Amino acid sequence: MFLARIELLPANESAKTVALFATCLVDLFQPEVGFAAVRLLEAAGFDVRVPDQGCCGQPNFNGGDQDGARQIAAGLIRQFAGYDYVVAPSGSCAAMVRCHYPVLFADDQELERSAVELAQKTWELTSFLVDVAGYDIGSAALDASVTYHDSCSGLRELGIREQPRQLLSSVAGIELREMEQPDACCGFGGLFCVKYPDVADRIGSVKTDSICAVGADYVAAGDVGCLMQIEGKLHRLGEKKIKVVHVAEILAKALLNVSRKDSPGSVDADD
Repeated sequence: MFLARIELLPANESAKTVALFATCLVDLFQPEVGFAAVRLLEAAGFDVRVPDQGCCGQPNFNGGDQDGARQIAAGLIRQFAGYDYVVAPSGSCAAMVRCHYPVLFADDQELERSAVELAQKTWELTSFLVDVAGYDIGSAALDASVTYHDSCSGLRELGIREQPRQLLSSVAGIELREMEQPDACCGFGGLFCVKYPDVADRIGSVKTDSICAVGADYVAAGDVGCLMQIEGKLHRLGEKKIKVVHVAEILAKALLNVSRKDSPGSVDADD
């Protein structure tokens, strides 16, 4: 697989409009992740918009349906035109746009140019907050222990590893506990878990064993697909103590603690 080499747009102090690319899994299964992402982006000083949007086309692309992927991608390119940045709470979907869209349209000069323009301004959420916005979470606080799972696409295609850990570690009260092999796959893999359920299940068991061993309050990740796989496995194990959340949810919860404590008559975020 040949990935497009994209020169990302540098941080621009005057660029303040962010389009949230919510992604299919967030929209259909965990919309609270989208709300958390909006809260973080607004706290970082950005004007957040959520335009009409659809799938990034990754299932078609991974399944070999190049024509279908191109059609879906062309629609998404049109939908996100005109925004300073596009931010997704998903390393997988952000990588699809950044790494694969330009390749999809290599034989169409006009669409390739538009695909490159979109790729240049598309970021995964934690990478955007750290690498572009230079976001300081300030006095946010949460008394909890957290272990972090590195999603495959975010880590291997976008190089996202330190950014979520930096944000989590900057929250007062959070104890970050590393599991064994945090970068090992959870077994989801999009279509992989559908085509090879037995293999995916065994991979997932290794991951949940690592998670349980650290005894953290939360296991966090940057992709809802991974979270659904991990949560399903933990549920079948009867493990109810470990909360499975998107990293955006933990950070937004920490911000909510601050805002409530600063307000008269406030209550704790868990109430």
